[in-house]
Amino acid sequence: MPANIPTTFFAWVSFLLDKYGELFLRGTGVTMLVALTGTVLGFLIGLLVAIVRTIPLPRGVWYRKLPMRIVFFLLNVYIEVFRGTPMIVQSMVIYYGAMQIGFRMPVLGAAIFIVSINTGAYMAEIIRGGIISVDVGQKEACTAIGMTHWQAMTHVILPQAVRNIMPSIGNEFVVNIKDSSVLNVISVGELFFMSKSAAGAYLRYFEVFFITACIYLILTFSVTRLLRLLEKKMDGSRNYTIYGSQSDSQSSIRVQETEEAE
Repeated sequence: MPANIPTTFFAWVSFLLDKYGELFLRGTGVTMLVALTGTVLGFLIGLLVAIVRTIPLPRGVWYRKLPMRIVFFLLNVYIEVFRGTPMIVQSMVIYYGAMQIGFRMPVLGAAIFIVSINTGAYMAEIIRGGIISVDVGQKEACTAIGMTHWQAMTHVILPQAVRNIMPSIGNEFVVNIKDSSVLNVISVGELFFMSKSAAGAYLRYFEVFFITACIYLILTFSVTRLLRLLEKKMDGSRNYTIYGSQSDSQSSIRVQETEEAE
């Protein structure tokens, strides 16, 4: 025990921050690394899955459609399994399952892999919903001018879909910051794991996890505000110019959005 034992709640909080501040910072860094990397990789996985799932089936006899139906089935199984089971269970199955077949995954690599494939399953449905939300006439117009499915997606549909789903993407990032705590079951040194180590030294669980809760709140609050700024940036300027032709001459119309239009 310390020479001068704290006697009040805030004295203990101050003492623990002073003694284990570096431990909390290290855990916070790992938490943000896993959450950010897992969300980015999960977004890319979900993007690929969503694009594949929106490919129209080829016309003709059944055996031409069979390969795509098999692919759709496997992707649906992936989505249902990872959306239908808790991440803590997935962590145990993947990490210790790999160990049983003789492959010892690096703990941090396993954490990023688990968060990525879990997030990818959710992102696949989020992005598919964003793609569906875009007016079907735009897809038909792309087909009419000879664009492939991939060209239509990358140049026309996805830029609009991603803007529509930005709040959901941000929500997944926030969820990953909090849910990374379940990775302590495979000994990932994230914030919750480090907090348990600090709490066990003096058996001050309430004070330690009060600090931990504040750190999580600061992280999620900051990320939420930054993502809202990004959404506003993607909306562009409130003042914009429409270019067109009138009486065989090019003209521009300055459009000012009003408060009523909001």
